[in-house]
Amino acid sequence: MSMLVQITSLTKRYITTTALSDVTLEVPEGHIVGLLGPNGSGKTTLMKILAGLVSPTSGTVLVDGIAPGVATKAKVSFLPDVNHLDRWMSVGEAGNFYADFYVDFDRKRFDELLAIMRLSASQKVGSLSKGMVEKARLSLIFSRRARLYVLDEPFGGLDPLARAQVLDALVTNFRADCSMILSTQMVADVERFFDDVVFLDGGRVVLAGDAEDLRMRRGASIEEIYREVYGHVETRQV
Repeated sequence: MSMLVQITSLTKRYITTTALSDVTLEVPEGHIVGLLGPNGSGKTTLMKILAGLVSPTSGTVLVDGIAPGVATKAKVSFLPDVNHLDRWMSVGEAGNFYADFYVDFDRKRFDELLAIMRLSASQKVGSLSKGMVEKARLSLIFSRRARLYVLDEPFGGLDPLARAQVLDALVTNFRADCSMILSTQMVADVERFFDDVVFLDGGRVVLAGDAEDLRMRRGASIEEIYREVYGHVETRQV
């Protein structure tokens, strides 16, 4: 099995904080990985390292055999946890920007995703609700034919219907030659898509493995395992 992501003894320290400590994990090609943990567990830092936005303090990180940086930006499609679209843009203009910046951007796929998300290319970003902005951002991310999709809390601000639309897009656009790392606290909604799960706490991996194997060994759903690991039930938000 080909490993698209290989992380070995990864540590990231800031001036007063250690965000990640001795993290080792692999992501096989064709897998969807749930990256789980409460706020402050290190999920966003790990995702930014994979996207080439933050440098490790120590350890090695390889995406398709290459250390994150300029070369991997053409391989990684990253959805940050904050809105990165300018309010003055229309949704279509945002698509034009992506098409100019990323050679793997598929305009036909973008138009199809907008239809699934019930968005119009003429709508201004500044006029959209929070949920509609999230759907526009996800349409842009999924319109790239990337090798690795890294999604940081993609369901924030989405109502149940919008989440269903996004999940439809996720399933429709996932390819066997790519992988996805998905960070979320809405575990119940998406755990059926996980091939593997990684639980982070305090910057360390506290549990990881094949999702179905964990369910069978523990006799519990991934959401229930989440509650056991973290001792709270902050897994469903509207």
